[in-house]
Amino acid sequence: MPEAKTEAETYAAERTALRNERPVHSLQPVWTAVDDYFGGLLAPGDQALDAALAANAQAGLPPIDVTRLQGKLLAVLAHLTRARRILEIGTLGGYSTIWLARAAGPEGRVVTLEFNPLHAEVARANLRNAGVLDRVELRQGRALDSLAALAAERPQPFDLIFIDADKAGNTEYFQWSLQLARPGTAIVVDNVVRDGKVVEAGTDDKDVEGVRRFAKALAAEPRVTAAAVQTVGAKGYDGFVLAVVLP
Repeated sequence: MPEAKTEAETYAAERTALRNERPVHSLQPVWTAVDDYFGGLLAPGDQALDAALAANAQAGLPPIDVTRLQGKLLAVLAHLTRARRILEIGTLGGYSTIWLARAAGPEGRVVTLEFNPLHAEVARANLRNAGVLDRVELRQGRALDSLAALAAERPQPFDLIFIDADKAGNTEYFQWSLQLARPGTAIVVDNVVRDGKVVEAGTDDKDVEGVRRFAKALAAEPRVTAAAVQTVGAKGYDGFVLAVVLP
């Protein structure tokens, strides 16, 4: 069997794979070094997290997992909101799901949605290896179908919702999330800055167009208050939206 990659090696491979898609910034080495510094102090890797990244790479999943610090940020947000019921739209290989499931605690519940069957299979194995599969419900299929089915079940509202799937669907994912939320629910939407391309009106980039359409819907939605945060780090220049459902 091939030797498992360390998280640092996975990050290096990730940056190489994304080089053709993202512009090279002169400060990228600094951003990565700072990520590594704070990640090492505040979000050190462990066997299960490192193994998940290695398994994702071995299975050929795209290297678009959240970074260690981003995973820790999700966990911190879960603790801040005392989240026990968490919805994740976009599982990939389950790296972020592990962070969320750990934060939810043994009595918590994470429902995570993944379209790709291979990604779902890898994620289940990673969640099992991390010892959190018993608190995670992974639903495989088209996210809009899974969300409609979930809403029809009239579940208890979710405390925290993390949207990190195809950006073209962000508006619809957000609208369904509101139906599954309660006053005080935090909704996090990842990858909204797109290397600054979000400001490009008339773009033919479907991801950027999807983010812009979502931003307009967010601004017009009276049930939430929201902010956008720009970020730099090991994965370059991007950002996220943090919204809270109002009373």
